[in-house]
Amino acid sequence: MNNKYKKLIASIALDAFGLIPVPFLDFLWAPISGYIMTKMYKGKEGKVAGIVSFLEEILPLDIIPTFTIMWVYSYIINKRKNEELIEN
Repeated sequence: MNNKYKKLIASIALDAFGLIPVPFLDFLWAPISGYIMTKMYKGKEGKVAGIVSFLEEILPLDIIPTFTIMWVYSYIINKRKNEELIEN
């Protein structure tokens, strides 16, 4: 299996884990989630996504699939943007 799709599966699993409704789990999960995001997605985008992931988990916004959105951005949206830059 391609590393890209392994990262997609991990992203979906991490988003699902963030949905678990356990009191005070968000306070533990938020910094871990932010850290994992910065390790999965490098560069400025990964750092911004790590902050967004932390905020999404610490606030009552747990329905946003942050990891999966970042995967879509990295492998679909950003890929098209990079291909357009190469063509021009």
